Amino acid sequence: MLSSSGGYGFIATVENMTSRLKAGKAFVTCNPGEVLCRPSPVAGSSGALPLVPATHVACASTGGRILTFEIRDLKAMSNGGRGLMLIDLEDKDALAGAAAYTRSVKIEGIGRGGKPREETLEIRSLNNARAARARKGKAADLGFKPVSITRVE
Repeated sequence: MLSSSGGYGFIATVENMTSRLKAGKAFVTCNPGEVLCRPSPVAGSSGALPLVPATHVACASTGGRILTFEIRDLKAMSNGGRGLMLIDLEDKDALAGAAAYTRSVKIEGIGRGGKPREETLEIRSLNNARAARARKGKAADLGFKPVSITRVE
C-alpha cells in the first residue's frame, strides 16, 4: 500500500512498479510539497515469516488524528497515480503514514524535548477510531506528534 502526505493512497504490486526502461517511471503522483510515506505490506512475506493478508487500514496524521477503515474500501491501481483519499486532513496537517494491519500497528513520533516515542495500538483501541474512508478520524491521546506508522501484525 502506497500513500502520500497529502492523505491519498492506493494498493499496488511490486510487478506494477517495475519498468524495462533504465530511467524508470513515475508511479505515484504527489502535489508540490507532498512526500511519499513509508509503504506498508498488505500481504506476502516479511523476511522469513509470511504475513497474514491485511483486513484494515490505519491512518495517522501529524496533528494526532487516527482513522481506521476496511482495506476493501481501497482500490488496486496497476498504473499508479494519486489514489483515493484516505483521511480528510485539516489545513497545515499532513498524513504521517498509513499501514495495512490485521491486529496492531506501531506509531512512532516525537515527544517533548524532541525525544523519540512510540506506542503500539491494539485492535481494541483501533476499533474506536473506525469510520468510513475519507473522514477526519478521531483525535488520539498519544502525548506526542506522530511521524510514521508501521504494521506490527
